[in-house]
Amino acid sequence: MYLADEAWPDLESYFESESLALVPLGSTEQHGPHLPEATDHLIAESFARAAAEDTGYLCTPTISVGVSPHHRQFHGTMWADAPAFRDYVESITRNLSYHGIDRVVFVNAHGGNVEHLREVGRRLRDDGTMYAIEWMWDESITDYIEEAFETPGPHGGPKETSLVQYLAPELVHEDRIEDARDGGLREFDESTGRVHGARTFYDTIDNTENGVLGDQTDASAEVGEELFEAALSNLCHLCEWLADQRFEDLLPKAHV
Repeated sequence: MYLADEAWPDLESYFESESLALVPLGSTEQHGPHLPEATDHLIAESFARAAAEDTGYLCTPTISVGVSPHHRQFHGTMWADAPAFRDYVESITRNLSYHGIDRVVFVNAHGGNVEHLREVGRRLRDDGTMYAIEWMWDESITDYIEEAFETPGPHGGPKETSLVQYLAPELVHEDRIEDARDGGLREFDESTGRVHGARTFYDTIDNTENGVLGDQTDASAEVGEELFEAALSNLCHLCEWLADQRFEDLLPKAHV
């Protein structure tokens, strides 16, 4: 069920019987010369809408601009300042509780949102409003991704490229795939951008001139479909697990 498609009287039965909602979040930011700036929010919405269809749980509209100042040097990147993002997400999530929702899955596809969604979840849990957790698609299938790609890349690499090739192939510039690999940072490890243990970079462009990492030529729509189905299965199982929990068990433990 997609909230924005429903008339308000038709939502009454859902709120009477269910207490879970999926909130998709991503970003609008550069993803190299070959992928659209919608990459992250396109992926997040696709997972949330598919999970809602498979499970019957409620999916809200997508939050499409995230915490992305580290991509600001590239044309078109939009971002929210971190405090404003946290307050906005908290506000719209908290208003779901007014309708009876007491547990939320943040279906996230942007790494820059993670710590802020965790903070929002803590605020909502600590005051007893609801239990909200962040789910990141690629973190749910790390073994699969490692097997599929030699250099998956944390941003604009073959894993995201494969997903967009599967979900929205018309938005992928296939003629720029090799340029993405050759103009980006293909090889990297834990020492990249570090000096004597200190992380010396603040922006993506500090490490990669065209904004991407990894070998995009390893990507394919076929692999993208496999990644999507594997992660979607985990998301659906997470929703079912969360719905089965007693709300009292999800709240903070008492002081010892």
